[in-house]
Order: sequence, then structure tokens, then C-alpha cells
Amino acid sequence: MDQDDSRRMPAPTAGSLDNLVLLTHVIYALHAFAVVTGVVGSASVIGSFVASVPSIVAVILNYAKRSAVRGTWLESHFRWQIRTFWFAVLWIAVAILLVLTLIGIPFAFVVLAGAGLWVIYRVARGWWNLAQRDTMPVPPPAL
Repeated sequence: MDQDDSRRMPAPTAGSLDNLVLLTHVIYALHAFAVVTGVVGSASVIGSFVASVPSIVAVILNYAKRSAVRGTWLESHFRWQIRTFWFAVLWIAVAILLVLTLIGIPFAFVVLAGAGLWVIYRVARGWWNLAQRDTMPVPPPAL
């Protein structure tokens, strides 16, 4: 048995796969709630997405259940959700660096607005694909 075989989990049964699909819907709902909070509240979309309790809980669930979806079509959704969160953090860091230069403040607002629209797109597209039981286009995992 090689190293890859020892890390593989048994394939989920139909019932457990349905539970994982439900969990994935819940995770998208948590992210969507954070986005809506940013749209209607005083925070920005991207700020609410990264710093709100629902999104943080969603990412924790992604990491906690990632091994359960490994090898299934849901794995692409988990990677999509995790990457969306961490790239949103990266865009906030870029905006902060732009603000620190003072001359980059207008560009920081553009970055935050663009990243907010990007987050809305990622949550909507991911949830739509999940409802269609379709995978997400994500790069292959690093070895």
C-alpha cells in the first residue's frame, strides 16, 4: 500500500453524501448571510465576508469536514469556498497596503469594491453549481 492509499477515507455512502451536500448548502448559506450583512449593514461586503462570525464558522466547517468530502464531487466546492475566503483576506491586505501609501487610497476603495463583487459572484456561482450537483472549476490540489 502506497502513501496515497493510507490517507484515503472510505467512500461516503449515499446517506452520508446527502448529509455532506446539506452541510455544503449550510456553508454557502453562512457565507451568503455574511455577504448580505455587508450589503445592508455598515460594513463592506468583503469586510463582512472575512470578519463576520458566520463566514469564520463556515471556513472552520470547511477545514473540519474536508477529509469527509475528499474524492467526491463536493471536494471542489470545499476548495472553492476555502479559496474564496483566503483570497478575500489577501485582497483586504492589498487594500491596507494601498491605504498606507496614502496616494493609493482611491485604489484601495476600487480594490475593496471589486473584491466585494468578486465574493458575491463566488458565493452565488458556487451555490448555484451545488444546487445543480455540479463541480466547481478549481486548480488541482498541491501535493
